[in-house]
Amino acid sequence: MFKHILIPVDGSATAQKAVAKAAGLAQTYGSEVTVIYVIDPYPFTGLGSDFAYGQAEYLAAASAEAKEAIANARSVLEPLGLKVHSDVVEAHAAWRGILDKGQAIGADLIVMGSHGRRGMEKMILGSVTQAVLSHAHLPVLVVRD
Repeated sequence: MFKHILIPVDGSATAQKAVAKAAGLAQTYGSEVTVIYVIDPYPFTGLGSDFAYGQAEYLAAASAEAKEAIANARSVLEPLGLKVHSDVVEAHAAWRGILDKGQAIGADLIVMGSHGRRGMEKMILGSVTQAVLSHAHLPVLVVRD
């Protein structure tokens, strides 16, 4: 039924729950999986040397976090004998990076976690999952915390 499952991760416990759910589906259907972590390469606005220094620090920290999150997902998926691909994706909006990668690899399912934020927290932090659901042209399985 599902030939290629895309799993966006962010290093959270909720994302790891989504990895576990995707692992079960991939085993059942013999699916390939691709794990991604999306980084916004230009999250800062401003000018001057302080901006450049902050940018470099941010990218180094984000890359390290991405590698760790992907490694954690792979540690669940690979022992199951699944064919696993992974990538760090750069995009100005995480939801756009997820959908673009899904299209590029021909994914037929996205399995992702949702933190279930509400109220002001959702307004300030946004909802990547909600944006993916709103714009996706393929099935999305949301795993809640």
